[in-house]
Amino acid sequence: MGKVAGIILIALGLAAVIWGGFTYTTRKTVIDLGPIQATSDQKHTVPLPPIAGAVAMVAGIALIVVSSKQ
Repeated sequence: MGKVAGIILIALGLAAVIWGGFTYTTRKTVIDLGPIQATSDQKHTVPLPPIAGAVAMVAGIALIVVSSKQ
């Protein structure tokens, strides 16, 4: 189980280092006058610091090493 968790942590850490964050879009209603509606799409960006990805990769490697010694 430790090896699987380690591999997942390494993959997530690598993705965080490569992409640096993710973006998602929300839709908000601006005007609502009965049958007439106006909406606005808003982009939100969630940055992931590279150090968090590096820490996840190191933790994943440590999990793999510890689980292989047992």
